This record gives sequence, C-alpha cells and structure tokens, in this order.
Amino acid sequence: MKIWVIHGPNLNLLGVREKTIYGEKDLDFINREIQKEAASLGMDVEIFQFNHEGEIIDTLHRAVGKIDGIIINPGAYTHYSYAIRDAIAGIGIPTIEVHISNIYRREDFRKQSVTAPVCVGQISGFSYHSYLLALHAAKWHFAEKEV
Repeated sequence: MKIWVIHGPNLNLLGVREKTIYGEKDLDFINREIQKEAASLGMDVEIFQFNHEGEIIDTLHRAVGKIDGIIINPGAYTHYSYAIRDAIAGIGIPTIEVHISNIYRREDFRKQSVTAPVCVGQISGFSYHSYLLALHAAKWHFAEKEV
C-alpha cells in the first residue's frame, strides 16, 4: 500500500509556532514517527510539505495512478481552498484529512472545512498522533474495499 502524506502551509514551523496549540514536536520528528508507524503497518509512505496552494494541487494531480491513498493536512487552506477541494474530488484517490489541533474548539472560521466533504474521513485534535491514526484508518479503509 502506497500512501502520500501532504503537509500544508506553515507546518514547516511546527516546534516553533504556537506551541500551546501545535505542541513542541517539529516536522522532522513527526515525519520520522509517520515513517515508523507506516513501516509497522507494511505501508510505503512518501511525505511532502508545501506552503503554496498550487504545489499541493500539482502534487495531488501527480498522484493519479501512482498511489493508493492520501493523508493531507491542508492547514489554513482547509477553510477556504475550493481549488484543493476540487483537486481531491477530481483525482478519485481516497483521502483522509488530518489536523494536529481540534479545529472545532478553535476560532469560528476554523470550524468549517471545505475539504472534508470530499475526503473519506477527518481526524483532528490528537496532536501529531492524528497522522498515525490516519495511517491506521487508511489501512482499515483499504481492507474494507478489498472484501
């Protein structure tokens, strides 16, 4: 099973930005944890981080025919990027949306996700463990599809 993990804007600042919300773990640590968990599940994972909307969309387009699933944290684009939403809907690859913080316990504008409705599910609020839970959810989702 091949999965791509896409980190959106400002996630390269993890460990530095708003530690009370996002924690003290930096992106390198999180990526290592993702790789370890993926290996334990027998998954092949490739990880990307982009601060620009177009790079996220281009990567989603490149995924067609190459991978089994996507785990994406669109960052602030979650709340207003219809272009990323349309790219996820258009590629037909099962996608799981993740967030480190619980977006529903934050500012009102963060409580709306325009991308979640085109994803198979959303996991938020479990710090970097949201990504690890998404790996397990992806494995479960694909097992169900094969039955």
